[in-house]
Amino acid sequence: MKINRRRRLIRTFNLLDQPIKFNPFVFSRTFFMWALTGLIGGVIAGGYWIVLEHFTEFLAHFQGWQVIPTMAICGLLAGLVIHFIGDPGEIHLIVNNIRFNKGKLEPKNNPSMILSSLFCVASGGSLGPEAPLVQVTGSTGTWLGKIFRLKGEELRSLSIAGMASGFTALFGAPLGGSLFSLEILHHKHAVEYYKAIIPALVASCFSYLMFALIIHLGIGATWDLKAYHYTGVYDFLYATLFGIVGTLFGWIFIFVVKFFKKIFEYRKFPIYIKTLVGGLLLGIIAYNFPITRYFGHNEINQLIGGNFGLNFLILVLVFKILAIAITVTSGWRGGFIIPLFFVGTTLGLIIHNLFPGVDTTLAIVSCMAAINACVTRTPMSTTIILGTLTGFTYFVPILFASLTGYFLAPKIPFIGSQSEKLEEE
Repeated sequence: MKINRRRRLIRTFNLLDQPIKFNPFVFSRTFFMWALTGLIGGVIAGGYWIVLEHFTEFLAHFQGWQVIPTMAICGLLAGLVIHFIGDPGEIHLIVNNIRFNKGKLEPKNNPSMILSSLFCVASGGSLGPEAPLVQVTGSTGTWLGKIFRLKGEELRSLSIAGMASGFTALFGAPLGGSLFSLEILHHKHAVEYYKAIIPALVASCFSYLMFALIIHLGIGATWDLKAYHYTGVYDFLYATLFGIVGTLFGWIFIFVVKFFKKIFEYRKFPIYIKTLVGGLLLGIIAYNFPITRYFGHNEINQLIGGNFGLNFLILVLVFKILAIAITVTSGWRGGFIIPLFFVGTTLGLIIHNLFPGVDTTLAIVSCMAAINACVTRTPMSTTIILGTLTGFTYFVPILFASLTGYFLAPKIPFIGSQSEKLEEE
């Protein structure tokens, strides 16, 4: 009996001892790696944003006709940076590296990306800072992964977490940034990357916290849309119809980009000649339509708050699409998500001018969602990000518009590395 009692006692103590020997919580050392990645990503994003704001304020002093030589010179300088320091690549290179290069994003391209994108974004190019931030913070995740001696899926997950931290810092949507870093890797086996959703979410939260501390960011909508009031199930139909219109202009944007790409690739000129010509054309557009200058972060509020006529809005829509296409194809560096939101805002205002009875906010947000989902193939993250940026808390109508843009998108994706054919090869 004494032996049996001793055995039971030992078993009881062994059970009680488990929480002491082992971590009783879900988090482990990997949690701290994800958090560290997010903290560093937030610091990088905050520093980049501060430098970008000061540089933009300096270049904004050049108004009127001076904007033409200013943008041309900045284009030339950005091209020279790429020519002498190295080509940092574009978003398709990031996607390729995550998918086919074991999740490694090389930090060696960061100096060229940072410098060239600062010239391009601050001078008024129609590309935003999201792509440079994603590249730099994603490669920082890779660098940390190598320090911690991670391999395989763990290294890929940390790179994706770094990407998410950069994207979240700019848009202020941790969940949206996390999903974007996964959705942008779109392919037929995309589900395998969702192993990285928790690392991406943890990094995003810590990145957003650090970014908010650095630039004193508040919580709230970025763009001042009127409050939306649900009027019935027909709103989902309207969101889908507006989504179809937005998708149509997504197709138009893709074809315009392909057209200018053929023009800029017709002859093998050095990159700095292409960026110079691109800057000259962008300067001419910005001189005639100043609201098309810059990537649209502040200009979207100008559009919403201004009482612009139909003819002016149509001209702005046409020349903004041209400006984004020229910026993308002439070698300028940056991201096109916020510029596409600007196009969606303009399109929504045009719809409201043509049909005054429609809800302006629903039209704008639906067009924003559809055109971005059509081009980037990121319907879920687009929905959440737009809900955060616009204060549009009714996610379902946005989701209807996003899915419309996604399912009516061209079979051949705008971001070439998203193509399934690459995987088959």
